Amino acid sequence: MKILVAPNAFKGSLSAVDAAACIARGLARSGLGCGVDLMPIADGGDDTLAVLIAAGAAQGARAHQAMVEGPLGEPVQAVWGMLPDGQTAVVEMARASGLKLLPPARRDPLRTSTFGTGQLIAAAVEAGARRIIVGVGGSATVDGGAGCMQALGVRLLDAQGNEIPHGGGALDRVRRIDTGGLLPALNGVSVKVACDVTNPTLGPTGAAAVFGPQKGATPEQVALLENNLQHFFTLVAEQVGVDVRDLPHGGAAGALSAGLAAFLGAELCSGIDLILDALGAERRLDGVSLIITGEGRLDAQTLGGKGPVGVARLAQARGIPVIALAGSVGDDEAALHAAGFDVILSIVPGVISLEEAMARAGDLLERAGERVGRLLRLGRLTARSGSLPQV
Repeated sequence: MKILVAPNAFKGSLSAVDAAACIARGLARSGLGCGVDLMPIADGGDDTLAVLIAAGAAQGARAHQAMVEGPLGEPVQAVWGMLPDGQTAVVEMARASGLKLLPPARRDPLRTSTFGTGQLIAAAVEAGARRIIVGVGGSATVDGGAGCMQALGVRLLDAQGNEIPHGGGALDRVRRIDTGGLLPALNGVSVKVACDVTNPTLGPTGAAAVFGPQKGATPEQVALLENNLQHFFTLVAEQVGVDVRDLPHGGAAGALSAGLAAFLGAELCSGIDLILDALGAERRLDGVSLIITGEGRLDAQTLGGKGPVGVARLAQARGIPVIALAGSVGDDEAALHAAGFDVILSIVPGVISLEEAMARAGDLLERAGERVGRLLRLGRLTARSGSLPQV
């Protein structure tokens, strides 16, 4: 037996790399005695950078630090990565413009900006990157990528010819878009955006309506942000010549992905598909008997393009069974099973608080890995003896 351990991050508790290590330790403690391959995953959200750097570290992938503007303009020590080819950079927008950089009381999508993400992209191309992967999950922003473009040299001018302030709340002031100062180093650079959602740029399932409240927007602010994005991207269509108002994936990261597509010609991709390709997942499935994946919560959102369902799709195509481990499981188990999860297990042993479950996530995941290993050992023993328990 060979097991592939491919978890997503357990948000707020464990990185994908740590989650994979916990599961592997549990399997080893069970005495199962099988080959285990660790392939922590990401889907464009948290851990995209760490997963790709960890996968290529032995071949020379490296992380680089850069001081940039955070979501509200304060200095943030962020990180971007260069993969082993020395030509492909990874920028995780949450490192510069992410929700986790702000306490709940300071989250204000009318003011938060993607300017720091643009600074990370600039640092990567100035270091020689010719291809950039941008992970866009976990944003604190709903600015349509305006701040990012300003950092890269695009001028967004009001009626008096002045640069507009940062933040989605100022987008209605834009009257003229000047792309003449776009960073020359971007010429010939290809950009792929790893999206963890499929939502379009605008409308009832778009950036403002669906994700604005998660970033602190009130219902009144959601309506204002929607109108501002509509205004901004209508000007983009008229003055830049690219219409991204109905673009699938365009709503990711407060429509940063739509902005990257409009101004940089970025290709918007399923984040998990892009990451699995970069990790060589198809090759690593050869000879695998079982896959263990998981994340903090498995529910309807998982089905919308999150990492574990991407792993399950690959496994289904190869006829490989999948066990999913999660801190909690929603009421969507039938749909989750249909998506390729053969067994879904919660790692929480009983009634405990969310805070305790998150604090103990490593231990709980390791214990769950051990239980899975012991069940697999039992299956081996009964198969060898030819006796199966009667139910």
